[in-house]
Amino acid sequence: TGAGLIGLLTVQLLVAHGARVLAIDFDEAKLDLARQFGAETCNPARGEDPVAAGIAFSRGRGVDGVLITASTDSSDPVTQAARMCRKRGRIILVGVTGLELNRADFYEKELSFQVSCSYGPGRYDPAYEDKGQDYPLGFVRWTEQRNFEAVLDMLAAGRIDVEPLISHRFDFADATKAYDQLAEDKSVLGMLLDYGEPADERHVAKVVLDDRPLPAAGEPVVGFIGAGNYASRVLIPAFKDAGADLRTIVSAGGTSGVIHGRKNDFAEAGADTSALLADESINSVAIVTRHNSHASLTVDALNAGKHVFVEKPLGLTMSDIDAVEAAHAKTDRLLMVGFNRRFSPLTRKMKTLLDGVPEPKAFIMTMNAGAIPADHWSQDPEVGGGRIVGEACHLIDLMRYLTGAPITGVQASAMGGSANATLDKASIMLTFADGSFGTVHYLANGGSSFPKERIEAFAGGGTLQIDNFLKLRGYNWPGFKKMSLMRQDKGQGPCSKAFLDAVRAGSASPIAPEELFEVSRASIEAATLLK
Repeated sequence: TGAGLIGLLTVQLLVAHGARVLAIDFDEAKLDLARQFGAETCNPARGEDPVAAGIAFSRGRGVDGVLITASTDSSDPVTQAARMCRKRGRIILVGVTGLELNRADFYEKELSFQVSCSYGPGRYDPAYEDKGQDYPLGFVRWTEQRNFEAVLDMLAAGRIDVEPLISHRFDFADATKAYDQLAEDKSVLGMLLDYGEPADERHVAKVVLDDRPLPAAGEPVVGFIGAGNYASRVLIPAFKDAGADLRTIVSAGGTSGVIHGRKNDFAEAGADTSALLADESINSVAIVTRHNSHASLTVDALNAGKHVFVEKPLGLTMSDIDAVEAAHAKTDRLLMVGFNRRFSPLTRKMKTLLDGVPEPKAFIMTMNAGAIPADHWSQDPEVGGGRIVGEACHLIDLMRYLTGAPITGVQASAMGGSANATLDKASIMLTFADGSFGTVHYLANGGSSFPKERIEAFAGGGTLQIDNFLKLRGYNWPGFKKMSLMRQDKGQGPCSKAFLDAVRAGSASPIAPEELFEVSRASIEAATLLK
């Protein structure tokens, strides 16, 4: 049912496999093609009854199966399919229709009804599509890839002919006209965009959003690599507010870069990271991509002579950190990781108070992180690195900042049981060169009404507590009781400004590079101990 582009391809596939086929559609021109491909036809627009046609076509037995490739809000295609099927027949919904089903139609015949998922088994499975982990042929014969392989074999053998399915051709330069016609003309079947002769060189388009001159020498001219949620909602606005010249934004697909580039006054948008790094007018790069690309992009940017602001984590493995450290040692460019919590006004106040106590401190830091799906990219060890490396690192850095002393030891324990397979419920114990120690509790099993982050410091007979970066309280702390903010401030704004100010002044990085490497290695070590 439905003799559009997908329906006519389906007709050819079925005929090629020896099936007798009845094609049903309201468009006689499309049914002419179906007959050309070897199908019998039924046109309800001419008063022909699809159910009666199906019964007659099957010599009164009922058809073995119905593939619905139509697109309609009506439930008629499913209802008609059920009524023309034989007992224990099969109905496959490939298209989109209404689903107001009559139970009796399915119950009395014991019909099977299935919705097709795109290209077949493997579709939407990151392990299959992104990592290339195939399904065993003996258990899943027709996977997404093997379906494509079979169709290509049939095309090569001439058993599928797509030439008659091309109803319109356009030069690629006229692509917008093609889409306009596709939206307005229901007779369009298959539309081909002709790219012309292959070009000698690959051309990557760059969209000019604002043809403005460069700022004065020494001002930070920033290129952003990545245009995801955190970049667009938090980091780009923070850089903009801090006075950066937002020059170029690149994203994998290009489209999101253009959208957020226009919104945030970038001069250009594109999809070519290499071109951004080669642009001599850009002196600073912000890297806000998926975690597994942070280290390599940081190395490339440092080698290109750029100041680098990279979101946490700096890398996913010890070798990642080694590579970044080696690249940084060869340049005088700034390196900054987005450990923003040490720049929060409440953190700065806590640091000042603690520095007045000349003795070791004890810390308890809790991140009530909440659960996220196990198949989220950040949970994938090879892509996101897991939540300890990717998020708990914030609190490891915060403790390193508040003590002001190097980390000398890392221990870690994870909650037992299969429920913690994603390692998002753990405690990390840290010791420091000045005798201080502390524990980071990273928990994904807490209540959403409880504060997400709580920072507690114990020293000199007093206690300091930051509650969700909204309030700092002092308990038995001489001369201090509390400090409150009007709204939560985790330090993203001051962190971005500190980096840009250092670029302007030609001064050292706001976070010492050795601390960045130390915290990154401690985070990776903690995650390794939990496995």
